[in-house]
Amino acid sequence: MIFINRMEKNKNHYAIIMAGGIGSRFWPYSRTQKPKQFLDILGVGKTLLQSTYDRFLKHFEKENIYIVTNQSYIPLVMNQLPGIDVNCVLGEPSAKNTAACIAFASSKIHEINTHALCVVAPSDHLIMDEASFMINLEYGLAYAQKNPVLVTLGIRPSRPDTGYGYIQYLDGLLANEGIFKVKTFTEKPTVELAQTFIDSGDFLWNAGIFIWSGSSIRTAFKELMPEHYELFNQASQSFGTPDESQAIQAIYEQCRSVSIDYGILEKADNVFVIPSDFGWSDLGTWTSLYENFTHKDENRNAIHGNQIHVYNTSDCMVSSHAGKGKVLVLNSVNNIIVVDTEDVLMICDKNKEQEVKQMVADMKIKYDEKYT
Repeated sequence: MIFINRMEKNKNHYAIIMAGGIGSRFWPYSRTQKPKQFLDILGVGKTLLQSTYDRFLKHFEKENIYIVTNQSYIPLVMNQLPGIDVNCVLGEPSAKNTAACIAFASSKIHEINTHALCVVAPSDHLIMDEASFMINLEYGLAYAQKNPVLVTLGIRPSRPDTGYGYIQYLDGLLANEGIFKVKTFTEKPTVELAQTFIDSGDFLWNAGIFIWSGSSIRTAFKELMPEHYELFNQASQSFGTPDESQAIQAIYEQCRSVSIDYGILEKADNVFVIPSDFGWSDLGTWTSLYENFTHKDENRNAIHGNQIHVYNTSDCMVSSHAGKGKVLVLNSVNNIIVVDTEDVLMICDKNKEQEVKQMVADMKIKYDEKYT
Protein backbone atom coordinates (compact mmCIF):
# COMPACT_ATOMS: atom_id res chain seq x y z
CA MET A 1 0.00 0.00 0.00
CA ILE A 2 1.37 3.42 -0.91
CA PHE A 3 0.14 6.49 0.95
CA ILE A 4 1.01 10.12 1.03
CA ASN A 5 2.18 11.31 4.42
CA ARG A 6 -0.45 13.91 5.20
CA MET A 7 -4.17 13.85 4.75
CA GLU A 8 -5.30 17.15 3.29
CA LYS A 9 -8.59 18.72 4.31
CA ASN A 10 -11.26 18.19 1.68
CA LYS A 11 -14.65 19.93 1.57
CA ASN A 12 -16.27 16.62 0.59
CA HIS A 13 -14.86 14.70 3.56
CA TYR A 14 -17.14 14.39 6.60
CA ALA A 15 -16.69 12.81 10.02
CA ILE A 16 -19.63 11.40 11.98
CA ILE A 17 -18.79 10.88 15.66
CA MET A 18 -21.22 8.67 17.57
CA ALA A 19 -21.49 9.92 21.16
CA GLY A 20 -24.77 8.63 22.50
CA GLY A 21 -23.82 5.57 24.58
CA ILE A 22 -24.18 5.35 28.36
CA GLY A 23 -20.93 3.43 29.06
CA SER A 24 -22.45 1.20 31.74
CA ARG A 25 -19.40 -1.10 31.90
CA PHE A 26 -17.42 1.86 33.31
CA TRP A 27 -19.82 2.21 36.22
CA PRO A 28 -19.71 3.72 38.80
CA TYR A 29 -17.51 6.44 37.26
CA SER A 30 -19.59 6.52 34.09
CA ARG A 31 -23.24 7.39 34.82
CA THR A 32 -26.34 7.95 32.71
CA GLN A 33 -26.14 11.70 33.36
CA LYS A 34 -22.47 11.86 32.32
CA PRO A 35 -21.25 8.74 30.48
CA LYS A 36 -17.68 7.81 29.72
CA GLN A 37 -17.27 9.76 26.46
CA PHE A 38 -17.63 12.95 28.53
CA LEU A 39 -15.06 11.86 31.13
CA ASP A 40 -11.26 11.99 31.25
CA ILE A 41 -11.05 8.21 31.58
CA LEU A 42 -7.37 8.15 30.60
CA GLY A 43 -6.29 10.94 32.95
CA VAL A 44 -4.75 12.99 30.11
CA GLY A 45 -6.57 16.27 30.66
CA LYS A 46 -9.11 15.65 27.88
CA THR A 47 -12.33 13.70 27.76
CA LEU A 48 -12.65 10.87 25.25
CA LEU A 49 -14.99 13.00 23.12
CA GLN A 50 -12.56 15.92 23.13
CA SER A 51 -9.69 13.63 22.08
CA THR A 52 -11.76 12.13 19.25
CA TYR A 53 -12.95 15.53 18.03
CA ASP A 54 -9.45 17.02 18.12
CA ARG A 55 -8.14 14.03 16.16
CA PHE A 56 -10.57 14.69 13.32
CA LEU A 57 -10.27 18.47 13.51
CA LYS A 58 -6.66 18.21 12.32
CA HIS A 59 -7.77 16.67 9.02
CA PHE A 60 -11.43 17.60 8.47
CA GLU A 61 -13.09 20.97 8.03
CA LYS A 62 -14.68 22.08 11.27
CA GLU A 63 -18.13 22.41 9.71
CA ASN A 64 -17.82 18.85 8.34
CA ILE A 65 -17.54 17.15 11.74
CA TYR A 66 -20.88 15.99 13.12
CA ILE A 67 -21.57 14.70 16.62
CA VAL A 68 -24.61 12.44 17.05
CA THR A 69 -25.69 12.13 20.66
CA ASN A 70 -28.74 11.89 22.88
CA GLN A 71 -30.66 15.15 23.09
CA SER A 72 -30.01 15.25 26.84
CA TYR A 73 -26.24 15.28 26.20
CA ILE A 74 -26.22 18.26 23.82
CA PRO A 75 -25.31 20.70 26.64
CA LEU A 76 -22.36 18.44 27.57
CA VAL A 77 -21.18 18.39 23.95
CA MET A 78 -21.46 22.15 23.59
CA ASN A 79 -19.62 22.67 26.88
CA GLN A 80 -16.77 20.32 26.01
CA LEU A 81 -16.45 21.44 22.37
CA PRO A 82 -17.00 25.20 22.71
CA GLY A 83 -16.03 25.96 19.12
CA ILE A 84 -18.48 23.59 17.46
CA ASP A 85 -21.46 24.88 15.49
CA VAL A 86 -24.72 23.82 17.14
CA ASN A 87 -25.95 22.69 13.69
CA CYS A 88 -23.22 20.03 13.73
CA VAL A 89 -24.59 18.46 16.91
CA LEU A 90 -27.45 16.08 16.10
CA GLY A 91 -29.67 15.13 19.03
CA GLU A 92 -31.42 11.77 19.13
CA PRO A 93 -34.64 11.72 21.18
CA SER A 94 -34.01 8.12 22.23
CA ALA A 95 -31.38 5.41 21.87
CA LYS A 96 -32.12 3.33 18.76
CA ASN A 97 -28.66 1.85 18.13
CA THR A 98 -26.15 2.69 15.42
CA ALA A 99 -28.31 2.19 12.30
CA ALA A 100 -30.63 5.04 13.23
CA CYS A 101 -27.70 7.20 14.33
CA ILE A 102 -25.93 6.72 11.00
CA ALA A 103 -29.11 7.08 8.92
CA PHE A 104 -29.83 10.39 10.67
CA ALA A 105 -26.36 11.85 10.11
CA SER A 106 -26.09 10.50 6.56
CA SER A 107 -29.44 12.00 5.57
CA LYS A 108 -28.50 15.33 7.12
CA ILE A 109 -25.16 15.44 5.31
CA HIS A 110 -26.71 14.33 1.99
CA GLU A 111 -29.00 17.37 2.06
CA ILE A 112 -25.89 19.56 2.29
CA ASN A 113 -23.50 17.74 -0.04
CA THR A 114 -24.45 14.94 -2.43
CA HIS A 115 -20.73 14.26 -3.05
CA ALA A 116 -19.96 13.59 0.60
CA LEU A 117 -17.53 10.90 1.70
CA CYS A 118 -18.03 9.95 5.33
CA VAL A 119 -15.97 8.44 8.14
CA VAL A 120 -18.09 7.08 11.00
CA ALA A 121 -16.35 6.53 14.34
CA PRO A 122 -17.26 6.06 18.02
CA SER A 123 -16.43 8.92 20.39
CA ASP A 124 -14.87 6.76 23.11
CA HIS A 125 -12.10 4.70 21.51
CA LEU A 126 -8.39 4.91 22.16
CA ILE A 127 -6.10 5.44 19.17
CA MET A 128 -2.41 5.55 20.04
CA ASP A 129 -0.94 6.05 16.55
CA GLU A 130 -2.96 8.86 15.01
CA ALA A 131 -0.71 9.13 11.97
CA SER A 132 -1.33 5.50 11.01
CA PHE A 133 -5.03 5.93 11.71
CA MET A 134 -5.29 8.88 9.35
CA ILE A 135 -3.32 7.04 6.68
CA ASN A 136 -5.87 4.23 6.80
CA LEU A 137 -8.73 6.74 6.60
CA GLU A 138 -7.12 8.44 3.63
CA TYR A 139 -6.82 5.16 1.79
CA GLY A 140 -10.38 4.16 2.59
CA LEU A 141 -11.77 7.53 1.51
CA ALA A 142 -9.89 7.37 -1.79
CA TYR A 143 -11.19 3.87 -2.47
CA ALA A 144 -14.78 4.75 -1.45
CA GLN A 145 -14.70 7.75 -3.78
CA LYS A 146 -13.96 5.54 -6.78
CA ASN A 147 -16.05 2.49 -5.85
CA PRO A 148 -19.62 1.92 -4.54
CA VAL A 149 -18.40 0.11 -1.42
CA LEU A 150 -18.75 0.07 2.34
CA VAL A 151 -15.33 0.03 4.00
CA THR A 152 -14.52 -0.88 7.59
CA LEU A 153 -11.24 -0.81 9.48
CA GLY A 154 -10.26 -4.16 10.99
CA ILE A 155 -7.68 -4.38 13.76
CA ARG A 156 -5.04 -7.10 13.64
CA PRO A 157 -5.84 -9.17 16.75
CA SER A 158 -3.21 -9.70 19.43
CA ARG A 159 -5.16 -12.17 21.59
CA PRO A 160 -8.35 -14.28 21.48
CA ASP A 161 -10.51 -11.56 23.03
CA THR A 162 -14.16 -12.57 23.49
CA GLY A 163 -15.36 -9.00 23.96
CA TYR A 164 -14.84 -7.97 20.33
CA GLY A 165 -16.61 -8.79 17.09
CA TYR A 166 -14.50 -10.42 14.36
CA ILE A 167 -14.29 -9.83 10.61
CA GLN A 168 -13.16 -12.61 8.28
CA TYR A 169 -11.79 -11.48 4.93
CA LEU A 170 -11.06 -13.24 1.66
CA ASP A 171 -7.30 -13.38 1.30
CA GLY A 172 -7.37 -14.24 -2.39
CA LEU A 173 -9.81 -11.57 -3.49
CA LEU A 174 -7.99 -8.29 -3.20
CA ALA A 175 -10.03 -5.25 -4.15
CA ASN A 176 -6.76 -3.39 -4.35
CA GLU A 177 -3.47 -3.66 -2.56
CA GLY A 178 -4.22 -3.51 1.16
CA ILE A 179 -8.02 -3.76 1.02
CA PHE A 180 -9.94 -7.05 1.14
CA LYS A 181 -13.49 -8.24 0.57
CA VAL A 182 -15.28 -9.22 3.77
CA LYS A 183 -16.52 -12.80 4.05
CA THR A 184 -18.22 -12.94 7.47
CA PHE A 185 -18.87 -11.04 10.69
CA THR A 186 -18.92 -12.90 14.03
CA GLU A 187 -20.08 -11.26 17.25
CA LYS A 188 -18.19 -11.98 20.50
CA PRO A 189 -17.15 -15.62 20.07
CA THR A 190 -16.13 -18.08 22.79
CA VAL A 191 -12.46 -18.06 23.71
CA GLU A 192 -11.94 -21.38 21.87
CA LEU A 193 -13.52 -20.03 18.68
CA ALA A 194 -11.63 -16.75 19.01
CA GLN A 195 -8.38 -18.73 19.21
CA THR A 196 -9.20 -20.56 15.97
CA PHE A 197 -9.82 -17.15 14.39
CA ILE A 198 -6.40 -15.96 15.52
CA ASP A 199 -4.73 -19.15 14.28
CA SER A 200 -6.35 -18.90 10.84
CA GLY A 201 -4.78 -15.52 10.14
CA ASP A 202 -7.72 -14.16 8.15
CA PHE A 203 -9.75 -12.61 10.99
CA LEU A 204 -9.61 -9.07 12.35
CA TRP A 205 -11.25 -7.29 15.28
CA ASN A 206 -14.20 -5.15 14.26
CA ALA A 207 -13.33 -1.61 15.34
CA GLY A 208 -16.70 -0.14 14.44
CA ILE A 209 -15.06 2.51 12.22
CA PHE A 210 -16.58 2.86 8.74
CA ILE A 211 -15.85 4.73 5.51
CA TRP A 212 -18.22 5.19 2.57
CA SER A 213 -19.75 7.72 0.24
CA GLY A 214 -23.08 9.22 1.18
CA SER A 215 -24.65 7.68 -1.90
CA SER A 216 -23.30 4.18 -1.12
CA ILE A 217 -24.66 4.08 2.43
CA ARG A 218 -28.00 5.53 1.33
CA THR A 219 -28.26 2.83 -1.34
CA ALA A 220 -27.50 0.20 1.29
CA PHE A 221 -30.22 1.56 3.56
CA LYS A 222 -32.69 1.65 0.66
CA GLU A 223 -32.02 -1.99 -0.21
CA LEU A 224 -31.45 -3.58 3.21
CA MET A 225 -33.22 -1.32 5.71
CA PRO A 226 -35.93 0.33 3.60
CA GLU A 227 -37.98 1.38 6.62
CA HIS A 228 -35.06 3.46 7.97
CA TYR A 229 -34.40 4.87 4.51
CA GLU A 230 -38.01 5.95 3.97
CA LEU A 231 -38.41 7.48 7.43
CA PHE A 232 -35.29 9.64 7.22
CA ASN A 233 -35.71 10.41 3.52
CA GLN A 234 -39.22 11.75 4.09
CA ALA A 235 -38.04 13.81 7.04
CA SER A 236 -35.13 15.35 5.13
CA GLN A 237 -37.34 18.14 3.76
CA SER A 238 -37.68 19.43 7.33
CA PHE A 239 -33.93 19.55 7.98
CA GLY A 240 -32.81 23.05 8.83
CA THR A 241 -36.36 24.22 9.53
CA PRO A 242 -38.32 24.66 12.80
CA ASP A 243 -40.04 21.34 12.03
CA GLU A 244 -36.86 19.27 12.18
CA SER A 245 -37.04 18.37 15.86
CA GLN A 246 -40.64 17.20 15.62
CA ALA A 247 -39.86 15.13 12.51
CA ILE A 248 -36.91 13.41 14.19
CA GLN A 249 -39.04 12.70 17.26
CA ALA A 250 -41.62 10.98 15.06
CA ILE A 251 -38.95 8.92 13.27
CA TYR A 252 -37.38 7.63 16.48
CA GLU A 253 -40.77 6.59 17.78
CA GLN A 254 -41.20 4.40 14.69
CA CYS A 255 -37.80 2.96 13.77
CA ARG A 256 -36.42 -0.30 15.14
CA SER A 257 -33.35 -0.46 17.35
CA VAL A 258 -30.80 -2.20 15.12
CA SER A 259 -27.02 -2.00 14.83
CA ILE A 260 -25.47 -0.99 11.51
CA ASP A 261 -23.51 -4.25 11.60
CA TYR A 262 -26.61 -6.44 11.79
CA GLY A 263 -28.85 -4.26 9.64
CA ILE A 264 -26.48 -3.64 6.75
CA LEU A 265 -22.87 -4.82 6.96
CA GLU A 266 -23.64 -8.49 7.63
CA LYS A 267 -26.05 -8.56 4.68
CA ALA A 268 -24.38 -6.35 2.06
CA ASP A 269 -22.19 -7.89 -0.64
CA ASN A 270 -19.99 -4.83 -1.16
CA VAL A 271 -18.23 -4.65 2.22
CA PHE A 272 -14.45 -4.38 2.29
CA VAL A 273 -11.95 -4.18 5.12
CA ILE A 274 -8.55 -2.54 5.59
CA PRO A 275 -6.36 -4.54 8.02
CA SER A 276 -5.02 -1.92 10.42
CA ASP A 277 -2.70 -1.51 13.35
CA PHE A 278 -2.80 1.92 14.99
CA GLY A 279 -2.83 1.14 18.71
CA TRP A 280 -6.59 0.72 19.03
CA SER A 281 -8.82 -0.16 21.98
CA ASP A 282 -12.53 0.33 22.36
CA LEU A 283 -11.97 1.15 26.07
CA GLY A 284 -15.12 -0.80 26.78
CA THR A 285 -14.24 -2.06 30.25
CA TRP A 286 -12.08 -1.29 33.27
CA THR A 287 -9.76 -4.11 32.25
CA SER A 288 -9.28 -2.60 28.79
CA LEU A 289 -8.37 0.68 30.50
CA TYR A 290 -5.96 -1.22 32.72
CA GLU A 291 -4.32 -2.87 29.71
CA ASN A 292 -3.85 0.49 27.98
CA PHE A 293 -2.72 2.42 31.05
CA THR A 294 0.78 3.62 30.27
CA HIS A 295 1.99 4.49 33.80
CA LYS A 296 1.65 1.34 35.89
CA ASP A 297 3.76 1.09 39.05
CA GLU A 298 6.46 -1.51 39.70
CA ASN A 299 3.80 -4.06 40.72
CA ARG A 300 1.71 -3.51 37.59
CA ASN A 301 -0.96 -1.46 39.35
CA ALA A 302 -2.77 1.18 37.30
CA ILE A 303 -3.53 4.12 39.60
CA HIS A 304 -5.98 6.77 38.40
CA GLY A 305 -6.74 9.56 40.86
CA ASN A 306 -5.22 11.28 43.88
CA GLN A 307 -4.50 10.16 47.45
CA ILE A 308 -4.33 6.47 46.54
CA HIS A 309 -1.81 4.28 48.41
CA VAL A 310 -1.10 0.60 47.76
CA TYR A 311 0.93 -1.92 49.81
CA ASN A 312 1.82 -5.48 48.84
CA THR A 313 -0.67 -5.08 46.00
CA SER A 314 -0.30 -6.09 42.36
CA ASP A 315 -2.12 -6.16 38.99
CA CYS A 316 -4.94 -3.89 40.18
CA MET A 317 -6.96 -1.16 38.45
CA VAL A 318 -7.60 1.54 41.05
CA SER A 319 -9.61 4.64 40.18
CA SER A 320 -10.72 7.25 42.70
CA HIS A 321 -13.07 10.15 42.01
CA ALA A 322 -14.36 10.65 45.53
CA GLY A 323 -13.12 14.22 45.83
CA LYS A 324 -10.70 15.87 48.22
CA GLY A 325 -10.47 14.81 51.81
CA LYS A 326 -10.65 11.07 51.19
CA VAL A 327 -7.72 8.65 51.15
CA LEU A 328 -7.92 5.25 49.46
CA VAL A 329 -5.62 2.51 50.82
CA LEU A 330 -5.17 -1.04 49.49
CA ASN A 331 -3.12 -3.69 51.26
CA SER A 332 -2.25 -7.25 50.18
CA VAL A 333 -4.72 -7.65 47.32
CA ASN A 334 -4.22 -8.47 43.66
CA ASN A 335 -6.02 -8.60 40.32
CA ILE A 336 -9.01 -6.51 41.38
CA ILE A 337 -10.79 -3.38 40.18
CA VAL A 338 -11.48 -0.67 42.75
CA VAL A 339 -13.53 2.35 41.71
CA ASP A 340 -14.38 4.93 44.36
CA THR A 341 -16.76 7.81 43.73
CA GLU A 342 -18.56 10.18 46.08
CA ASP A 343 -21.55 7.85 46.44
CA VAL A 344 -20.46 4.40 45.24
CA LEU A 345 -17.52 2.12 46.00
CA MET A 346 -17.15 -0.86 43.68
CA ILE A 347 -14.66 -3.68 44.27
CA CYS A 348 -14.59 -6.41 41.64
CA ASP A 349 -12.37 -9.30 40.57
CA LYS A 350 -10.89 -8.36 37.19
CA ASN A 351 -11.90 -11.76 35.86
CA LYS A 352 -15.55 -11.02 36.72
CA GLU A 353 -15.87 -7.56 35.26
CA GLN A 354 -18.28 -8.73 32.55
CA GLU A 355 -20.80 -8.82 35.40
CA VAL A 356 -20.64 -5.05 35.88
CA LYS A 357 -23.55 -4.48 33.46
CA GLN A 358 -25.71 -6.82 35.52
CA MET A 359 -24.62 -5.05 38.70
CA VAL A 360 -25.75 -1.74 37.19
CA ALA A 361 -29.09 -3.28 36.24
CA ASP A 362 -29.53 -4.57 39.80
CA MET A 363 -28.71 -1.18 41.30
CA LYS A 364 -31.26 0.46 39.01
CA ILE A 365 -33.94 -1.95 40.21
CA LYS A 366 -33.05 -1.44 43.88
CA TYR A 367 -32.43 2.32 43.88
CA ASP A 368 -34.08 3.57 40.67
CA GLU A 369 -31.57 5.89 38.93
CA LYS A 370 -29.96 7.33 42.05
CA TYR A 371 -26.66 5.47 41.59
CA THR A 372 -26.70 4.75 37.87
